Amino acid sequence: MGSRTVGRGGRSLGGGLVVAVAGCLAGALTACGAGGGHGAVKPTASGAGAGASSAVAARGGTIGAPGSACRLPVTFALAKNWKPESTVPDSTGSTSSPGSTGSTGSAAPDDDLAAEITDALLHQGPVTAVCEVDAKPAGHIGFLRVWTGEPGAADARSVLASFVGAEKGVAHATYRAFTTGGLSGTEVEYRVTSEILEETKTERALAVTTPDGPVVVHLGGLDDEEHRAMLPAYELAKSTLRVTAH
Repeated sequence: MGSRTVGRGGRSLGGGLVVAVAGCLAGALTACGAGGGHGAVKPTASGAGAGASSAVAARGGTIGAPGSACRLPVTFALAKNWKPESTVPDSTGSTSSPGSTGSTGSAAPDDDLAAEITDALLHQGPVTAVCEVDAKPAGHIGFLRVWTGEPGAADARSVLASFVGAEKGVAHATYRAFTTGGLSGTEVEYRVTSEILEETKTERALAVTTPDGPVVVHLGGLDDEEHRAMLPAYELAKSTLRVTAH
C-alpha cells in the first residue's frame, strides 16, 4: 500500500482515523496507492490561484503559532467556523480506537495492522499530515489539511510534485508559482479519479519551504461543488501564509 490520505472529502485523519482505516480496508473509500502525473510550472501574478476564485472567506482564528491547535512552521488564518485539529500521534505513537478497553497487554495482530496502515496514511510523498481543519462546522464537507517535511534542499515545486505523484488517479495537474507574505511557493490544481467510487473531482494544494522544512496545504472536498464552495477558505489561508516567528 502506497501513501494516500483517507477520505479526501468527508473523513477525518484525526479522531476518526481508525474508523477511516477500517473503511479503506473494506474498499469503501477512495483508493490507497501511489502514482499520478505532473504538469508544467506556470508563473502567475502574486496571490493568483490555479484557476481559483479570488474570493476570500471571512476570517476566524489563526493556526501555526505556539499555543494554537496545530503548531506549524507557518501560520495562516482560518475561515470562520472551520475547526482545526492536530493529527500528530501522541507520545506513545498510537491512536485510540473506538471501543478501546485501555488494556496494557500486548497488541492484537489486527491492532498492529491498523497501526501500520495508519502510519502509511499519514504520509504522502516527502511530507506527513500534521493538521486538518474541518469545514463541517461551517456547513461544508471537506478539510484543509497541512503536511510538513524535514528540512532539506528540495524546493517547493519538487516537494509538491512528489506529493501529487504519491496520489493514485491524478491527471491534468497544472502548477503555478505564487508569492505571499515574503514566501515564494508553488500551487497545483488537478483532477483525481477514484477507481472504487468511479468519480473524478478537483483538488488543489500549495507548497512553500521554510527553515523548519517544507509545508503543503491541501484542499479536497467531497465533490466539485463542495470544493468550489471551500475555495475562499483556501484563498484566505494562502493570502495570510507567513513563516512562524521563533
